[in-house]
Order: sequence, then structure tokens, then C-alpha cells
Amino acid sequence: MRGNGLDTSPVRWRARPALNGAAVLGDRHHAASPPDLIQKTAAARDNANRATSPARVVLLVLLPFVSGYYLSYLYRSINAVISEALVAEFALSPGNLGFLTATYFLAFGLIQLPLGACLDRFGPRRVQAILLSIAAAGAVLFAFADGFITLAIGRGLIGLGVAGALMAGLKAIVLWFRAERIALANGWFIMLGALGAVTATAPAEIVLAHVGWRGVFAVLAAVTGASALLILLVVPERRQSSDAGREAGGLNIIAVYRDPRFWRLAPLSASCIGSAWALQGLWAAPWLADVEGFERPAVVAYLFVMALALSASALLLGLGANRLRRNGIPLTQTLSVATGISLIAQLALVLRWPVPAWLPWIAIAAIGAGTVLSYAILSEMFPKSASGRANGALNLLHVTAAFAVQYAIGLIVQQWPAEAGHYPEEAYRTAFGLNLALQAAAFLWFIRPERKTAFQHLPAHPIHALASSLGLVPAAALSYANARHAWSLHMVRARAQQQAWRTTAFASFTVSALLALSLASTVLGSSVTAGMVASAHAVETQSFANFPARLLRRFDAFDHPPDVVPASLPLGHLRSLSKEASHGDD
Repeated sequence: MRGNGLDTSPVRWRARPALNGAAVLGDRHHAASPPDLIQKTAAARDNANRATSPARVVLLVLLPFVSGYYLSYLYRSINAVISEALVAEFALSPGNLGFLTATYFLAFGLIQLPLGACLDRFGPRRVQAILLSIAAAGAVLFAFADGFITLAIGRGLIGLGVAGALMAGLKAIVLWFRAERIALANGWFIMLGALGAVTATAPAEIVLAHVGWRGVFAVLAAVTGASALLILLVVPERRQSSDAGREAGGLNIIAVYRDPRFWRLAPLSASCIGSAWALQGLWAAPWLADVEGFERPAVVAYLFVMALALSASALLLGLGANRLRRNGIPLTQTLSVATGISLIAQLALVLRWPVPAWLPWIAIAAIGAGTVLSYAILSEMFPKSASGRANGALNLLHVTAAFAVQYAIGLIVQQWPAEAGHYPEEAYRTAFGLNLALQAAAFLWFIRPERKTAFQHLPAHPIHALASSLGLVPAAALSYANARHAWSLHMVRARAQQQAWRTTAFASFTVSALLALSLASTVLGSSVTAGMVASAHAVETQSFANFPARLLRRFDAFDHPPDVVPASLPLGHLRSLSKEASHGDD
């Protein structure tokens, strides 16, 4: 597992670096040069850093980052449970409630771009520990809030503090797991973290009944601080080579956003996943209460089932994508199917199809774990050394879409008057329908046929996978790309010349065949004509010579016709029959 941050083989089994030609020939000066010794020392230190078993990596790397992502999901979804208490205590309108909940995503998104660069430069351990400390402070402020402004500031600090939970975990996975295991590791990571959404339903309702929403956030502040200390003290530091850092420096966030492959994926991933976060985090509960007419216990039960579906789908998507990828099915097709099911589920809600109420909401919640596929697709587009920036660029769009959807649905719903604290069904259907139309447009953009490129004449070369595993950036392979493009054009011209020569050869053969036939007819034509004329002359001479004898034989045939007129029939009788026939006609 070399070159990916993990090597589980014993030290004595690892292959030694191959000697170059000078060392093999006995060039001691070259073999023992100081640069080579420095490189060997760095390689030995890096190998020692990688010598960790998979179980140890899961225990010391994956699970500590899971704790941070668990809290991120818990903070994201907790407002669906405490929204009634907040509305009752602070007299919040749907627009204010939507904005308050969305400030989490607003602060979350503002830090995504610098967060990716910080993760690539300083590593996920230190960055995540600092951010979770900020989240703990925000939870304390939220617990002691006395007005809407204080609530919004505390909620914003929480969003800022947990903004790196997902990205830091994904960065650690990219550094410590093999490329073919990234989708599976992402699935486990998001599945375990999504249990925070499960905790934000029925378990949070039980705690809320005993200590209130302020007590809930005081407990969350303490747990968040403990998670920050766990990551800082337990997670080992993953050293990266300076070469990887220099290569990552050539791929900045602008280069990520200018990549057309990124913009094929980003609209669908942001709209569908962001909408799932926004609906499950806030607007699922009002829909179930106002449209479906469910009571509070039934609403909490539905949110609990949705959270379970989110957690289970993360693992199922990771396992399924891993299996399908081994069978030759790309991750993009898996993402298309998953998002298509989510769109059908939202259409069932908007059109009020006669299906069980829980069925569409399970599908909507499940696509919230679609980041398992999105980030795995990104890992195939960009090198490991720039994975933090690439993931941050996409996650920024995720949280921006979630913020916009959460806030916009509140603005649309409040355009209808409320009756007994409940808004009409048409308000929710209109808001959900407009959001669905945007997602459908992004889906059509994603599944459109790909534009043919200049490299279509050559198959994919294994060197691209090798360059990705080594952490190379596209700019480093520019010379190879130019040579590959030139070779592709050369092959096109060669095939065109080959076809032209084939056409010329066929035309030459046709002309040669016609000339041969013409020459043959010229040579053989005179002798054939002379033979035909001589034969005709001989026939004519023989015919004129035998003409008198043939004429006499014909006269004799009139007197004694052998077959037509029998000899036993008298001619006089024939004359009498002829006369009778003539008289009859008269």
C-alpha cells in the first residue's frame, strides 16, 4: 500500500529502492552522494510513518474524525426538534426560523475555500481540533442566548466550528487509505457520522423533555470540547513529502473551479445533496405536521426513521459503489441512479401521489449521504495532494445550496396566511416544486452526452492512474499531454493516408484490369473475326452447291409426304372433301 499513506506489510518484507545504473556498475561516489542519502533518510522516515495496521488506522484516525462529523450532523439536524420551542420562546416567523437554521450553512460555507488550503498545508488533525473548539464556544453562546441575534451568532459559530468535520475526515481517508478503498471508507465515515442525525430525533426529544433546549446545547458544548481534545491528542500526524506540497501548490482553487469535469458534477451534487440536508434539517417536520397532519410523536418518529435511512444509505452507497466499480460500472452512473430516485420521491410529495408518507422521505434522506459518491468521484479527478481544496470547493456548493434552499422555502411558505399556526398545503407544494425543478435541470446537465475530445482516438493509458496514485497534478503531465495529443493527430493522419493509399491501389487495379481486357480483345479479336468469316463463307458455298439436289428432294416430298399425308389415303378422296367444304361455305 505504498504511496497512499499506509503500508501494512512488515518492515523486512518491504522492497528496497532499486539501484540506478551507476550504483550497479560500482559508482560508489554516486551511490553514496549526500542527496541520495537525504532522500533515503526521508523515505525511511516516511515508511516508518506508514507502518500502521488497518485496525490501528481505523481506531486512531477514522473514529476520532467520526466523532467530529457525528457532532456536525447532530448540530445540523437538531433545529428540527427544538424549532417549536424556539418559535414559542422568541416568536420567530418562518422566515426568521429558516434564516436562523441556515446561518449554520452560511458560516459553514464561508470557510470552505480557505479550509481546503489549510487542510492540505497543515493537515487535518490540527485544523479540526481548532475548529471544534470554536464550535464548543458557539454552543455555549447558543445555550445562553437571550434573543434572535445571539441565537444567530451562536448558530453561526457552531457552523464555523464544524465546517471542517467532513473535509478533515475525507482528507484523512485520502491520506491513509488506498485509492480503491476510498469510496468504502467514505461510506463508513459518513454512515457513522450520520448517526448524529439519528441522535437529533427521538433521543434528543427525550433529553429535551428533561433539561430543555438550553441544557441540550450545554451538554453538546462539553462533548464538542472533548472531541477536539481527542483528535488533538490521539490522531497521529501524517507527514507529506515536500514534493507533494509543491505539486499541490500548482493546483489552486481557481484551477479546480475552471475544470469542466468539476462543473459537470457540482450542480447535481450541490442541488440534490444540499436540498436533502435542508429538508431533513428543518422543513421535513413542518411538512409532516402541516401537510400530513401528524402529531408531535409521529413527527419525531418519522425524523428518526429518516435519520436511520441516512446513516444506512451512507454505508450501502459505499459498499455498492465499491462492488459496482470492481465490475466496471463507474461511480457517475451510481450517482445518477441515486439522485434520480430522490427526484422521483420529491415529485411524489409535490404531486401528492398515493404512496405511504414515509417512503418519499426515506429516499430524500438517503441522498443526503450522496457525498460518499461525490467525493469519491472527485478523488479520481484531482491528485491526493490537492484533495482538500477539491473537496472544499464542492462542499462550499453543498452548504450554499442547503442555505439557499432552507431560507428560500421559508420565504415562499410565509407568503400564504397561517391558520391556527399551520400553513396551507399549497405553500409547501409550491416551494418544494420550485426546488425540484432546479434539481431536475441539474440532473439533465449531468447525464447529457459527453463532448468528444482530441484524445478519443487513443484508449486511456495506465500512466494516468499511476500519476494520480503518486500525487501528480495535471500541470506536471503537460509535456506528456502535448505528446499524446500530437501522437493522436499523427494517428489520424496515418489512418487517412492509409485509406487514401488503399483507394489508390484499388483504382490502379481497376485501370490495369480494364487495360488487360482491352489488350486481350485487341489481340484475339482479329483471329476470332477471321475464323467467323471463313466459317460463314464455307457454309454459304456448300449451300449454293447443294441447292438443286435439295430442291428436287422437296418436290418429291410433296408427292410422298412421309408423316403428314399417309400413303394409303387416295388423293381423289381429298379433292372431293375439298369441294364439299367449298359448297358448304357457299
